[in-house]
Amino acid sequence: MTFAGIGAVTAYGWGREALWQGLLSGKSAASVKSGYGPGRDEDAWVSLVPEGGDPTVGASRYGRAMHESAREAITDALARGWQPGRTVGLLHAIVLGDVVNWRDFYLIDHGHRRSRGYLPLIPSTPISVLMQEYGFHGPAMNVSATCSSANAALITAQLWLDAGIADDVVCVATDLSGTPDMVEHFAGMGAAVTDTEPLDGCRPFQEGTRGFCFGEGSVAFVLTRSVQRPYAAVLGGGMSNDAYHVVSVDPTHEQIRDCARRALANAGVAAAEVRYFNAHGTGTRQCDEAERDLLATIFGDQPHIYALKPLVGHCQGASAGVEVAVAALGYERGIVPAAPIVAAPHPRLLDGPQPFEGGITAKLSLGMGGNNSVVLLGPAE
Repeated sequence: MTFAGIGAVTAYGWGREALWQGLLSGKSAASVKSGYGPGRDEDAWVSLVPEGGDPTVGASRYGRAMHESAREAITDALARGWQPGRTVGLLHAIVLGDVVNWRDFYLIDHGHRRSRGYLPLIPSTPISVLMQEYGFHGPAMNVSATCSSANAALITAQLWLDAGIADDVVCVATDLSGTPDMVEHFAGMGAAVTDTEPLDGCRPFQEGTRGFCFGEGSVAFVLTRSVQRPYAAVLGGGMSNDAYHVVSVDPTHEQIRDCARRALANAGVAAAEVRYFNAHGTGTRQCDEAERDLLATIFGDQPHIYALKPLVGHCQGASAGVEVAVAALGYERGIVPAAPIVAAPHPRLLDGPQPFEGGITAKLSLGMGGNNSVVLLGPAE
């Protein structure tokens, strides 16, 4: 399965080029916004998607972002020689859906709207609008595995293609939940850091890391077996669940290691063949410990490591999508746009943008509720 097209909407702006150039700058996409904190009277560093998109799609920034990333990916794929098959499916990786719209529905509209204003809240609506625009008739559904959702959607797409359920799959991951009420709870749990610039607070694999900066994004892929100029290939993947806690990572890391073993076996790849580790990289203590353990026990501390959340933020359900998109672009462009190192690092951590040496990339994504996933990427044959 290959990436035929890529689309992106992030805090860097609307379009994959805005994401790519933003990462290459080495500067965080975050800015200081007011109205945060328990009393809504504090400033916070957050990476929010700016206003934009096609107003004819609707009033919702969430719906416009989802639609625009998919449109960009489809347009990109067609330009690269993709010819849609008879059955094109759609997977949308989400967690909470259109958080801002739901908040306004209850707090401003008090639960009362006309049908035209209510229907965009339903998770099937953005999918249906996109399927109608392109006349796609394959299976269409949402996938949710918290912060591991995008990886889960990619693995599901591969299952669909392998089983003949779809000829091609448009895979979208959207999360625009950087609202004061959402950020408050993650900050309260000690995971999100809002009081300092992200490159200072979020330092995965470095001393002094405190957690992540909240981010938003929508990323889309066209996935197919046949395209003239693919970006890269999905070689395989695996998923597991800790069955330990609704938030915390199982401190034994047993299921994370097992997930990596399953992914490697599914892809037909030996651990020693992995050249790059695209980290989950939230910068929290438990995430750092889990990833360091995985790198040492499964990969022998050999792959180059990079984490993108210090730059683009933690885009929650869309985070793996953003990070996979960057990895896929890197295969074509020959660059790994890693974040700059700011403190004593893991010896394999990359410092800023580096030439891409080729080979296989392991993408780890960990989600609340014990959702573990690993996807293996490689050059398209």
